[in-house]
Amino acid sequence: VQLQASGGGLVQAGGSLRLSCVASVNIRNSNAMGWYRKAPGKRREMVAVFNSEGIQEYGDSVEGRFTISRDYAKNEMYLQMTDLKPEDTAVYKCMHIVRGSDYWGQGTQVTVSS
Repeated sequence: VQLQASGGGLVQAGGSLRLSCVASVNIRNSNAMGWYRKAPGKRREMVAVFNSEGIQEYGDSVEGRFTISRDYAKNEMYLQMTDLKPEDTAVYKCMHIVRGSDYWGQGTQVTVSS
């Protein structure tokens, strides 16, 4: 399983970005999938996921600002980020769980300037 994330960049506070994660496999076979982020000096944080029941879950810090979605036809997953804040600055990685194993993309940098 290979995952390719894209869409990161530099944006001013209050702006928006849309991240994409394309998978090399049929994502209908994924047990769960989602986005995580890692900022320098901080622990990895769950941003948004589709859990094993297909229900969306969000981290407390992004609830109401970020939206996770997916397109089965394109084998893609997205993270729409709005009202971005400097504390959202991090490397964002997508993840899929397939047959009990987790797979990670290479990450895309999101930088939010104040």
